Amino acid sequence: MLIITIKQGKEKSLLSGDPWIYPSAIEKVDGKPQERNRPGATAIVQSSARQFLARAAYNAKSQIAARVWTLREDEPVDHAMMKRRVQAAIAARAGTLRTADPQALVQLVDGEKDGLPGLLVHSYGGPAGYLVCQFNAGGVELWKVPVVQALLAATGCQNVYERCDPLVRKGEGLLVKPGALAGDEPPSRLMVKEGGRLAPMDIRTGFTYPR
Repeated sequence: MLIITIKQGKEKSLLSGDPWIYPSAIEKVDGKPQERNRPGATAIVQSSARQFLARAAYNAKSQIAARVWTLREDEPVDHAMMKRRVQAAIAARAGTLRTADPQALVQLVDGEKDGLPGLLVHSYGGPAGYLVCQFNAGGVELWKVPVVQALLAATGCQNVYERCDPLVRKGEGLLVKPGALAGDEPPSRLMVKEGGRLAPMDIRTGFTYPR
């Protein structure tokens, strides 16, 4: 596992709840070269005094060098964590899901707010519809399979599509390869309700067709 050592004094923002670590805050990164070059590899973050600070996803190719998974030393980054956090995110929005218009795009996962840095998930059409996911950081990219498995189990929706923002993905050193991760791909044109009005949209890209 990688070990990120933070410069003296730079740990304050991390301890105050900032989930991002920038290259300027890092003193050094120890570990095997293949791990240091793998976007999203799990790293232990420590202070200049070698005290544990966090576990994070490290990405040397990103302007955000590391994204914090947990500040708890006794919490491993594993399949169980991904399942817990996906379940918690969806449970927190259960009321919204129940009352939402079936033609609305409802956000299920909101990245750092849900402890899943870089992951955005929206639902369209309920369990019989589609989930649209964006894996915008190396960490969640590495855990894509367990994340999708957890989404399928927690929502009952069988159709999961990956939407890719080329600028964001390339900035993270990730491939731009949109497509279905489970089940069927959404059609290119669906009626989506926004602000009380219906508009034709391609939910795979977010493109709204002109009226």
